[in-house]
Formats: sequence, structure tokens, C-alpha cells
Amino acid sequence: MSTTRLPGSTVATLTVTTPSDREVRITRLFDAPCAIVFDCWTVPELLKGWLHGPEGWRLETCKIDLRVGGAARYVWRHREGQVMGMSATYREIVRPSLIAATELFDEDWTGGETLGTVTFTETSGKTLLTQTIRYASHAAREAALATGMTSGMADSYAQLDTYLASSRDASRGAA
Repeated sequence: MSTTRLPGSTVATLTVTTPSDREVRITRLFDAPCAIVFDCWTVPELLKGWLHGPEGWRLETCKIDLRVGGAARYVWRHREGQVMGMSATYREIVRPSLIAATELFDEDWTGGETLGTVTFTETSGKTLLTQTIRYASHAAREAALATGMTSGMADSYAQLDTYLASSRDASRGAA
């Protein structure tokens, strides 16, 4: 298990665990209600604002058909030209508390299809996000962890924090 506290934040702790030999679980607390965090995961224009990963990457293409059996397509581009794409198929959606989807990267560095499950639990206006990724094998999980994927996730979640804070500030200014 590893825990990463992001600078300047009392809410932003990314916790990574391995609950089984094929799974990675990431938990993160956000200072926003579930419905808003859920929308940030499911509305393409919002995802493009925060789901970048490490420095230099940008989510360039984001298409979502948010229904059971619907598809999603993500393509990231690095400022130096590299491209990384991923497709997903939604298995379960319970707004605003659950998204489950199978995922496969174009360059299959994860050893086959993964099953990603994200739950959103709200307490006192804050949302605990729990993301579980189940890989095809133990070796695939270990290879994914070795890529530094969790640091990219921490970067993206920090960007989501920034987006949520700016949205909160904008809504206060409009009041």
C-alpha cells in the first residue's frame, strides 16, 4: 500500500492498495458533492479539462455513450507527438454512485482487457472516490503498476481538484 499526499491539500490523499493478486484500488477524497464528481467522470467536456495524467499529456479525444453497453473512447496526445488511446464498454451505471466498464488500451500494455469500477460516496458534501482496476493476470497488474500509472492518476486528480475549486469559486461569485 502506498499513500501520496499532494502539496498544499488536506483533502487530496491518493491511497493505492492491492486487494487481490489482480487488482489495484485507488481511493481519493474530493471536496465536492457526488453528483458533480460523477459528472466530471462522465461529461466529455469536463473530462477534457482534467484527465491528462503526467506533465505534457492532454486528453485530445473523449467520446462517451453513457449507458449500459455504451462505448467510450479516449485518446491522449503528448506535446512531443506520442499518442495513447483506450476504448471502454460500460457494464453498469448508477448515477451518481457507480460506473463499471471494461477497458482496453490500443497498445495492450495491460495484458488484455481490464474491468474498472468507480464508486462515489458522499459524506458532508465531500466525495470519496474508490477506483478498482482488475487486470487479466497478476503479471499484468504488476506491469501496470511498474509504469508509474498511479503518479499519473495523482496528477490527474490534482487537476480535477483545481477544476472543482474553480467551479466552486465561480458559483460563489455568481451568488
